[in-house]
Parts: sequence; structure tokens; C-alpha cells
Amino acid sequence: MPTKPRVNTASTGRLDPLDDTDRRIVEELRGDGRLSMRALAERLHISRASAYSRVDRLHRDKVITGYSADVDPERYGFGISAYVYLKISQHSWKAVRRRILEIPEVWHGALVSGDYDLVLLVRAPDAHSLRDLVLNRLQTMPDVTSSHTVLVLDELHSPGD
Repeated sequence: MPTKPRVNTASTGRLDPLDDTDRRIVEELRGDGRLSMRALAERLHISRASAYSRVDRLHRDKVITGYSADVDPERYGFGISAYVYLKISQHSWKAVRRRILEIPEVWHGALVSGDYDLVLLVRAPDAHSLRDLVLNRLQTMPDVTSSHTVLVLDELHSPGD
């Protein structure tokens, strides 16, 4: 059964769903962002031209937004990790977001529902540095009303990591 081609309806910003080949391309590139088009095409049993055009379209449609290196935090000098939950003043998300983006120890952040407004994955060289980050840089930030810190004891990784 032929799959329906994706149509970018730019006026509405809506895209047709990804087909199985698109999803397989994304999964392969998530596993190895440095994979050559030739290797990608071989793994998926498609032509190189098809691989190039599909990857190009996935970039253009912002399904693939970039590539990055996976870094071992400990070998990179960050011996301790924690999740920091923050409560912030109402309507302060944009201002707090700008300030948080300037902190290099914050590896990931998300606006969440529930008892807290933000959850941050932070990494620091040691416990003293983590304490300084939480007590002197995050808790004292304007519009932060409270925080809760949970130390990471071990991390789960996807198969193949």
C-alpha cells in the first residue's frame, strides 16, 4: 500500500504524519548523527537520493532541528548531577527562562505542571559547586519563590549507549 506523501501546508503550519521510512531515518540519526547518507540508505534499503531528499525535508520541516555530541558528564568534569525543581512567580516564565539559559550548569530545563513550575537537570564538578549553584544562583534569582533539589545517584541510558 503506497504511503501518502507529506504535504507542508505552510499557511496552517500543519504537516501530514511521518511515514515509517521517515521514522526509521530519525531513529537511525538519533542513534548516530554522524551517519553518512550512503550508510543511512543502506541500512534502510532506500536509494541515496531518497535518503538525501527525505533528510533534507525533515530538516526543512523542522522535524530534525540539529545534531549534538553525547558527553559523559563525569569525564567532562561534572561529578555530580541533580534535578532542581523551582516554583516561580506567576507570569515570570519568560524572564526566568532567559536567566536560566545563561547558566552553563543547566543541561536541560522544562516548564512542567504540578507542584513546581520548572524542572532543571543541573551538573556541577562537586557538591560544593552544586550547593553554590542552588543556594546562591538559583534560589536567589528574582521570581524564584522556592526550590527542591534531588540528587541523581545513577542514570538510565537508552540501549546502545
